[in-house]
Amino acid sequence: MVHVIKNIKRPDAADIKAIAQFTPATLHEAQGRKGALSSRIKPIYNGMTVCGPAITIKSHPGDNMMLQLAISIAKPGDVLVFATDGSSEQGCFGEVLGTWCQARGIAGLVTDSGVRDGPALHNNGFSVFSPGLCIKGTVKETLGYINKPVSFGGEIINPGDIIVGDDDGLVVVRPEDAGWVAKESRARDDAEAKLMEQLKQGTNLLEAVGMDKRALGKGCTFDD
Repeated sequence: MVHVIKNIKRPDAADIKAIAQFTPATLHEAQGRKGALSSRIKPIYNGMTVCGPAITIKSHPGDNMMLQLAISIAKPGDVLVFATDGSSEQGCFGEVLGTWCQARGIAGLVTDSGVRDGPALHNNGFSVFSPGLCIKGTVKETLGYINKPVSFGGEIINPGDIIVGDDDGLVVVRPEDAGWVAKESRARDDAEAKLMEQLKQGTNLLEAVGMDKRALGKGCTFDD
């Protein structure tokens, strides 16, 4: 069994740049309300964002050996996706590993485990998405695998999938879908910008989107 696959196919830089223009919520809606990861996994501090190709890591809960191996092979701009079966009662990642990631140009960490040294990670400007902070340490004993598909946050994440995150949460975009998802996202953002401008001018939202007729069509009644 191969535990570590060093080289993966990454999306074109142009596709990553196109996807990075949009919020996870917009991308989720644009691709047919698909790709949203578990809402439990959020940035450990407001304002953290991430966008880049996934380096996938499957680890035994409470063990971060595979995470360290993954950092050693990751390329600048990569996003570490560290799957631990939702073991959030360990701090699998902290200031030392964050410093190493930044030195290697890694874009961020996304994990279903806990992390620690939150204030230091925040001050250093490294983006971390996690269910929360936990001071409990980890061991470095058990082999897992790197750069194979992993079950994470309710989705199967493949190496090279584009991971996007902000304060709202995380979404995955498949590289082969990036072109049309970016176009749909642009159309959606432009339409919403036009609608919000109309609302500022006094337009009734219900009438603008046809919600009044939809409600009436479902038998909604009103009492003055």
